[in-house]
Amino acid sequence: MSKIDIKLCGVGGQGILSIATVLGEAATLSGLQLKQAEVHGMSQRGGDVQSDLRLSTAPIWSDLIPLGGADLIVSMEPMEALRYLPYLAPDGAVVTSSRPLVNIPNYPDETALLSELDALPHVVRLDIEAVARESGLPKSANMVLLGMAAPYIGLLPEECLRQAIARVFSRKGEAVVEANLKAFSVGLSHSMTVSK
Repeated sequence: MSKIDIKLCGVGGQGILSIATVLGEAATLSGLQLKQAEVHGMSQRGGDVQSDLRLSTAPIWSDLIPLGGADLIVSMEPMEALRYLPYLAPDGAVVTSSRPLVNIPNYPDETALLSELDALPHVVRLDIEAVARESGLPKSANMVLLGMAAPYIGLLPEECLRQAIARVFSRKGEAVVEANLKAFSVGLSHSMTVSK
């Protein structure tokens, strides 16, 4: 049996639901078993949002990832990545944006926040918003993040993820599909070249 448990997190309005939808579509295309907990939290802009996504070649009985059970945390926001660290498996990886979205008055010091992330054994972080803007894709930072995470999701081949992106965004038109595919490629190219 092969499986991967992924904790998705971020702030409302950042596109976590779109990442979850693409991963779910890719799992379906790959013939994998899939359990997804609903996106929890304040999904309106500014509130914290998280979702559990469990993929496997065998049946999955629970849709929730236990503490210490996540193989991967994919986060649109660095503090949110740290919030869910108790769920990370000892050999798990964190793929996150390095740019804080300061949405609360007592938001932690950015330097301390990034130092805490950098102390983790397996972390990839990048200012995905800046990379998306520089690539002419300001609305596709979430797909940049998905591209960065793709090498850590061994059960879903890169081409399958591309097909899923095309399907999920097809109703928004070809230009939107192309922008999101390009953002995914940009993230993929950064994945192994960045870490701490």
